[in-house]
Amino acid sequence: MLESFYEMHDYLVEHVNVPIRRVLMDQINTHDRLIAIKGSRGVGKTDFLLAYAKEFLENHPDRRREILYVNFNNFYFAKHSLYDFAGEFVKKGGKILLLDQTFKYQNWSKELRDCYYHYTSLQIIFMASPMMPLEEDSGELRHVVKIYNLRGLSFREYLNYKLGLNLSVHSLEDILANHVSIAREISDVVDPMKYFETYLKEGFYPSYTEQRNFSDLLLKTMNMMLEVDVLLNRQMDVTSLHKLRLLLEYMLEEAPCSLNVSRLAGDIAVSRSSLMNFIKYLKDARLINLLYKEGNTFPMKPSKVYLHNTNLCYTLPTRKVTRQEVAETYFYSALHGTHTLNACENANFLVDGQVKFDVKASAPREAGFRYCAILDAKVGYGKQIPMWCFGLLY
Repeated sequence: MLESFYEMHDYLVEHVNVPIRRVLMDQINTHDRLIAIKGSRGVGKTDFLLAYAKEFLENHPDRRREILYVNFNNFYFAKHSLYDFAGEFVKKGGKILLLDQTFKYQNWSKELRDCYYHYTSLQIIFMASPMMPLEEDSGELRHVVKIYNLRGLSFREYLNYKLGLNLSVHSLEDILANHVSIAREISDVVDPMKYFETYLKEGFYPSYTEQRNFSDLLLKTMNMMLEVDVLLNRQMDVTSLHKLRLLLEYMLEEAPCSLNVSRLAGDIAVSRSSLMNFIKYLKDARLINLLYKEGNTFPMKPSKVYLHNTNLCYTLPTRKVTRQEVAETYFYSALHGTHTLNACENANFLVDGQVKFDVKASAPREAGFRYCAILDAKVGYGKQIPMWCFGLLY
């Protein structure tokens, strides 16, 4: 039985295209026995698992049967249990089980927990939809699973992917202190502005970066996020789909924006509490981001709503997104995975409760006393920092 899975595993690992090494590969603690990799559709979760297996086998060629990639699309699991499968894998000397499309397996949380407690020599790394309830108080895995997030391509990763470069990650502190020298050093290798505009429109999702029909694929992905990730994982009635689509269309048309919750709830024909839940679902699905003042959080009304990344800004043919809207959306998207962003007075963002940032499409005529992220700048000066530099954070 296992041999057929190994044959598929060997074929997929041999043929996986891994043009760049994702930063997350080095962040995973290999001593954790149950690991969830959360990521939205299109960010390369399957390729990440296969690349993980490929790298393991390159480092340990004599341990080929210790690691196995399994996809729950396989109808074998309609009748057979993960728990029994893992047990057989362990008996045969298996050490690392890589599970894809986990949400399609009915008893995933219970059986992952059972595997964790009964097969103590086994490490399981599984791909998780961002909607899967891993961290909820009542969740069966809450105290045993270690969660990592796989994001879309950063601008650094995009340049490395497109041009075969090896640009390094820079911390926010390094960028604030040394952005001029960093920008000049990278500009000696590649003109970042030649590629930044394309990245903003279609560079975030690695699954589609080489596809000519990028817009169509992204729209299909967004619909799958609503139809599968939200409805299925939240066990919502299919009649809610139209209302979710109406809400997302509003965000695609208006974000970045503040919300008139009562009016929007009336337009979509849902209660205020249901609307806030729908907004949370769109956030969890990684379609939007919510910006709060310090101390505020869901279910309070956010100060502002942003699209999750700039690629989403260009999905509606009726919308003409402004450069300022793109600038703010990109800044939030680039920083929020590794830093805390809040709304504040007299600036666009407060970062980590300490640093105020203005965000501009082009350089202001007069230098301000706050840090300013500038969308159209190639090299900055003082506290004026090119926006693309924040794409070096991961």
